[in-house]
Amino acid sequence: MAKTKPNNKKSKKREKSALHRVAGSPSKTSTPPESPSILLAQATAALQQGDTAAAVKPAKRAASLLDIQSEEALPALNLLGEIHIELGEIDAARQYFLQAAAIDEDGTIGENDGGGAEKFLWLAQLSEDGGQDSVDWFEKGAACLRIQIQHLLDQRKLDKADQALLEEKTRKLTGALCAVVEVYMTDLSWEDDAEQKCEALVTEATMVAPGFPEPWQTLASVRISQERMEDARAALKRSLDLWRDLPPESSVVPDFPTRVSLARLLMEADMDVDAIEVLERLVGEDDTSVEVWYLGGWGLFIMGEKQKSGEIKAEKDDGESWKVSWISSRQWLKQSLALFKQQEYEDERLGEHAKELLAKLNANLGGEDTIGDQDDEGEEWEDEDNETSDGDEEMAES
Repeated sequence: MAKTKPNNKKSKKREKSALHRVAGSPSKTSTPPESPSILLAQATAALQQGDTAAAVKPAKRAASLLDIQSEEALPALNLLGEIHIELGEIDAARQYFLQAAAIDEDGTIGENDGGGAEKFLWLAQLSEDGGQDSVDWFEKGAACLRIQIQHLLDQRKLDKADQALLEEKTRKLTGALCAVVEVYMTDLSWEDDAEQKCEALVTEATMVAPGFPEPWQTLASVRISQERMEDARAALKRSLDLWRDLPPESSVVPDFPTRVSLARLLMEADMDVDAIEVLERLVGEDDTSVEVWYLGGWGLFIMGEKQKSGEIKAEKDDGESWKVSWISSRQWLKQSLALFKQQEYEDERLGEHAKELLAKLNANLGGEDTIGDQDDEGEEWEDEDNETSDGDEEMAES
């Protein structure tokens, strides 16, 4: 009988197996198991650095290592919700926050463990139905914040960190209350008790945070809707005086969209000079906002009309101050339309109104603007600041 050929493969496998038993397998045992907390820290760091895409993978990996229906999954669910908001994936974000809300139904779990009011406030803003559904989520968040604020106030002495936390919670509570007022003034305005609800909510907001401008701005909006213009102007002045002399980085200064809304309210209340002051500051912070340039042009147009009719009179008015206002108005409107075209802005009504105003200005001022003129793309604006500031000095005297 012929000898069989030795099976070298089997013998080599046995040798490797023996080596593994003696030395161990470096490829498997040298790599520590993945930690959800480390993965979430990586995802959070990426999100804070603006690299949202890089935050997705570690956050999802962390969630996959956790019991997704347990309290320990809350930090991952909240973080994934915020990540998908940044990505513009609103439906996905909503689902993550809904999962978190199902685990922490009353917001009683500590914020360090992923609990608290934040998910409720997000769900109010992301609501598909709006109206009462948004109100319900806002109220849930507000109830949670009230408890947290009271807990801080019950402490005998607050250190700097606690004071900062109290300010943050108070601002969130007033924001939620003011947001509910806005819902009752729009989506739920047909409700029989809408006005009473607004009164109660705005009263609480101004009592909770009298040092913040947002509640007074919301109160002004309510008073304007009630045609109580003197009360509205008083509230607007109080709101504006709280931050107008503060630097942009101050926590008291309202965010950009809130101040755009403020400018609109000031215009409605015939506080034209104040409105232009707010809009000039906004342009200084971001000169790419179509709406801000448009509102500035519209406000200056209205101011010029009042100067021309004699409704506004300056101490040293030679009868030509309206031209200065309208020249500035034309510059603001032309810049707005240039950005409108460049950004393919979607608000067609805004664009049409800007064109109508510009046509009236050209008819009264004589066609093309010869001061700080620009081409169709809005690139030549070197002279605009000087012209506008000169005009504003005259307007401030009116």
